Amino acid sequence: MRATEKLLADYGFHGLSMQMVAREAGVATGTIYRYFEDKQDLLHQLYDHILSRVAQLVTQNVTDDMPLKERFRTMWLNIWAMAYQEDAPLINRGQFENLPRRNTLEQQQLEQKLFSKVHRLFEEGKAQGLLKPLDNEILSVLGLEPSACLARKHLTGVLHVDEKSREAALEACWDAITQHD
Repeated sequence: MRATEKLLADYGFHGLSMQMVAREAGVATGTIYRYFEDKQDLLHQLYDHILSRVAQLVTQNVTDDMPLKERFRTMWLNIWAMAYQEDAPLINRGQFENLPRRNTLEQQQLEQKLFSKVHRLFEEGKAQGLLKPLDNEILSVLGLEPSACLARKHLTGVLHVDEKSREAALEACWDAITQHD
């Protein structure tokens, strides 16, 4: 998986071959086919692997007994910190979303399970009337995803985000998903 992720980050999908993956991983090409049917299967499994890693990082140090805003803040800052991790080149370069994924019930159930803490945050917030009654995916796009975008822009030098600006951005994201009288 690491070899595939590295090669995709360096060469993209079109430049990737099973032979390259085998060479990068230090195994025979035939060995790759013991675990993956073909390149498409490898990419699907890589998607699931990265998704699992992302879910673990996003929800790290988040417990259901924390106040909603504290859970949100922790997740937002976890996403920010994820941008600085050296071992996540596809995530950092924004290529993760371009990975092929299966649009199946099984895939949806996996994503629900992996991001259950995020979904619980949104469901509890909506039930309490604190969060806007929007689909959880929309709440995630408005509330959490800006963290990754800002972190990438900060890391690439497109935008300087000091601690005060980062806090203001976090508050703006919270404000975007909360109900207002």
